[in-house]
Amino acid sequence: MRSLGTRFLIVGLLAVLMYIPVFFVSLVVDDRARLAERTLQDVGAEWGGAQLLSGPMLILPVQGPVTLTERVNVTDPETGEVRVEDRPVTRIRSAAPIYLLPEDFSLALDTQTEIRSRGIFDVPVFQALATMDLTYDLAAADDLLSGQEEILWDQAQLRITVSANRALRGDATLRAGNIAIPLEPRADGTAGIIADLGDPRDHDGYTMSLGFNGAADLQVTPVGRASNVTLTSDWPHPSFQGAFLPNTRTITDAGFSATWSIPHLARTLPQAARQDYDATARQQTAFGVQFFQPNDFYQKAYRAARYGILFIALTFLTILLVEGATKRPTHPVQYILIGLAQSVFVLLMVSYAEQIGFGAAYGVSAGATTLLLTLFGALGLKLGNRSLILGCMLAVTYGVLYLILRSADYALLAGSTLAFFALALTMFMTRNEDWYGPPRDPAKTMWGTPRHGVPQQKKALDAQPTPQADAPAP
Repeated sequence: MRSLGTRFLIVGLLAVLMYIPVFFVSLVVDDRARLAERTLQDVGAEWGGAQLLSGPMLILPVQGPVTLTERVNVTDPETGEVRVEDRPVTRIRSAAPIYLLPEDFSLALDTQTEIRSRGIFDVPVFQALATMDLTYDLAAADDLLSGQEEILWDQAQLRITVSANRALRGDATLRAGNIAIPLEPRADGTAGIIADLGDPRDHDGYTMSLGFNGAADLQVTPVGRASNVTLTSDWPHPSFQGAFLPNTRTITDAGFSATWSIPHLARTLPQAARQDYDATARQQTAFGVQFFQPNDFYQKAYRAARYGILFIALTFLTILLVEGATKRPTHPVQYILIGLAQSVFVLLMVSYAEQIGFGAAYGVSAGATTLLLTLFGALGLKLGNRSLILGCMLAVTYGVLYLILRSADYALLAGSTLAFFALALTMFMTRNEDWYGPPRDPAKTMWGTPRHGVPQQKKALDAQPTPQADAPAP
């Protein structure tokens, strides 16, 4: 095993085999991440869950004459015989209602967040107050009538859909000018509230306020011909998402504010229809914000495990290069111990991050692993002062890994650059190696320069007895 080429192949095989413990470490990290996600979902659902507001929509019942075919009893006037005949009959029946979306839709959402804890996990939740100003174009409803249909104006209703009624908190009010209109929960199996307006032609517009709890996400639908939405919060880490991004936004450590201005042409929803498009609006046009939790160290740990093989291979390569052709090269078992130590680094980082945060946990775990492997190189591998090279390499490696984990956008750039320089350095340091030849002369280093001191082979030759000259013939 003194041939450097053979040792390279064996160490490469060991590095590949270290994928096994790294794989199991990534499974542990993934399991902890799922546990954290379940906890977030459970606490969030108990508080109210993700919220999506759609509407308000004005619903106008319609009735009209309908011609039906009915079987009637007919008496023959001459014979008095009764027979059954099918005759057309006109009845007044309910027809498909008219659904009107607001002309002007102004929505102001103000949220206050707090952290709820369960075990070691923190879950951000919020309390929100929604204030809406609404106007409707009632004349658009007449264009949808056919024949002798007529609108039942005094049975008009206003409807808003929410994610869950149990999330509603505080007072929910609806006013038409100075008139307060009572609100009731929907009774059609869908979460939301509904109000009987009376004749909406007597009202110029409506104002609604609605308080509710929520967690994780808050979204709305742009139901107005002109939709203007303002969202403010004290949460400093928003993640805007959905069909529309905000026109303007301001994010500080004290919170954020964002505004949206969306015309009706930006969505495929009719302002007036004989069909309910609420489900379509929720699926295709919803937008809002996610209350992002930035301390997602499980994702960082999982990414660290994916880079684990690269860093283990770099450590193995460093040891192989700095040890040279020593009399006692590093044993495969020692390589395995080094690889296991670097695999445990990820578990250390996750376990400490759950308690003290990602930055401090990474520093403690990387420092402990670097110190352990440097001491092992000096005492276990007998590298002497060359163990400092190993320590410097580990410090640089874990520094680069920290940059990779902190910025996912530059992870590929940093990882590929590190791998390139490691390969280039290896090619330079082994430029004088005779890969097919016998083991290298121990009197020379890997760079081809003579070692200090007397070569071992020369010492062995000097130790052999010198043959005596032949004795003279008697």
